[in-house]
Amino acid sequence: MYHTTGLTKEQIVDVCAMIHRDTDSAQKCWPPILGLYKSVVITLTYLRRNRVQVELGETYDVSQPTVSRAIGAITPLLVQVLHGEVPTAEDLDPRTQYLVDGTLLPCWPWREHPELYSGKHHTTGMNVQVVATLGGQLAWISDPIDGRRHDTHCLRDSGALDTLDPADWVGDKGYVGNGMITPIKKPAHRDLLGWEKEFNTAINRIRYVIERTIANFKADVQPAGRHPSSSTSPASRSREAISLSEVVARARSKRDSSVSRDQS
Repeated sequence: MYHTTGLTKEQIVDVCAMIHRDTDSAQKCWPPILGLYKSVVITLTYLRRNRVQVELGETYDVSQPTVSRAIGAITPLLVQVLHGEVPTAEDLDPRTQYLVDGTLLPCWPWREHPELYSGKHHTTGMNVQVVATLGGQLAWISDPIDGRRHDTHCLRDSGALDTLDPADWVGDKGYVGNGMITPIKKPAHRDLLGWEKEFNTAINRIRYVIERTIANFKADVQPAGRHPSSSTSPASRSREAISLSEVVARARSKRDSSVSRDQS
């Protein structure tokens, strides 16, 4: 179940309990033939794996329109019950040293959206900023920004630097000028000195952690190539899907803490 939905069976049950508890009767419009649990599983599978709805219908022995109704009913409820637990830039710990890098989430080349084209990657997509700890723990993913934008612009636009001092953050050469630790750029009229090359090598040995984090993130998400203005665009769906496991864990932790306080 985890490799299909990104959540364990126990976490899916927690999500179902939150939906049942925190929504009113008018919102509980998932298909009766599927019920809440299967509707949640189908929606999570669709969000995380981009499964074709007809395939999901065959798997659960229902029609494609039934699968579509389940996804349409459950997706906004996931946003509603988990919105308060989604990590934001404000949740980043100012005492923690972070690694940051940007990545492009590809999408179809829409003629009316030239701003999606990334000259660096020579394709269209949305830029997201990914922040992780030195241990490789995913800490935060920014909202998607047009693919043509540079990493520095995207990070500043995200608001992450508004309240945090990035002096201990580590980034690549694309973040030079933001006050964080970055490799040294080659000057125009000379080669790098020996100590500068050693410094860059040391930085790159640290930065592999964020590159691995992004690789794992992108391996778990299959871009759908939907319209960039859609609420279910690849970038937004990717961010929701990859963060969901941590979000559910945070929600459960809060619930358990509340129960413990009540019992005491």
